[in-house]
Amino acid sequence: MILLSRRDALVASSLAAAFGLTKPLHLVAPAQAQTIPDPAVGFLRYKVGSIEVTALYDGIWEKPHDPAFIKNASIEETKEALAKAGQTTAFVPIPLTVVVLKIGERYVMVDAGSGAAQWQPTATKLAANMAAAGIDPTKIGTILVSHFHPDHIFGLMDRGTNAPVFPHAEIIVTATEYKWWTEPGRVEKLPDARKALGQRINAVFPGWKNFRLVDGEPEVAPGVRLVRTPGHTPGHAAFHVSSGNEQLMISNDVAYVPALLAPHPDWQGSYDQDSATAVETRRTLIDRVIAEKMAICGAHFPFPGKGVFAKDGAGYAFTPEKA
Repeated sequence: MILLSRRDALVASSLAAAFGLTKPLHLVAPAQAQTIPDPAVGFLRYKVGSIEVTALYDGIWEKPHDPAFIKNASIEETKEALAKAGQTTAFVPIPLTVVVLKIGERYVMVDAGSGAAQWQPTATKLAANMAAAGIDPTKIGTILVSHFHPDHIFGLMDRGTNAPVFPHAEIIVTATEYKWWTEPGRVEKLPDARKALGQRINAVFPGWKNFRLVDGEPEVAPGVRLVRTPGHTPGHAAFHVSSGNEQLMISNDVAYVPALLAPHPDWQGSYDQDSATAVETRRTLIDRVIAEKMAICGAHFPFPGKGVFAKDGAGYAFTPEKA
């Protein structure tokens, strides 16, 4: 059992309320059993020059095998790739990590996680791990949103009321992403599996006044520049962090499961809205990371979500950093 200081207990209480938890954090149990244990410590700090990066574990989706998951690969091929990466083949492990940057005294969050089991019942850990890391949600001044998929934006909204969890934070997203999801008639055009997401976005976000829509590749925080990475969604964004001589690419969902997409970058995931563009974007971003010898982190990389890519024949090799 982890004993919290009075300060951390207050942070935990604030986070529990913010993320819609009805029990104290230490009493919240997973809604279903999971096979892969959570990391012993659910946060990890490291530096990029003078910028402090905190990786926060939100949970994991132990995704059942589905022949539609990778459009141009069989289940047996995905199992083979998982085995070569030293991962289980019983399912596809998809962990979720959220990044918070401390730039001077400013706190910048990249995406907001899945919002206390609003995405998967085994993804409920962000609030507790923010508390353990001593990060007060009221201190988050900027949230950089990569794209409007549930595991990246549901943490912005209260589970029951859709009230903003971070009402005082500026939320920055590409104009392309925001306008695509909120254009008139969009919900009706979405596949059935995405209609509920589209309905929630359109019922909530247009009424919020704290969105800032950006075009191009501007600096969105000191030392942080948006990188256009379309394909997974129309306006998907990565974020390039630079301080002194050090760099980090926060890639979000460009190469979401590297055990599969590093050796097979041309595999097309079913969650990529434009598969051909997603493949081109993936190769372009990974090639840049390798050429500039920078570290990379991703929302669904093995926790703490950081590692390095290297060329390996027609594909790549990914070496994750150990927690």
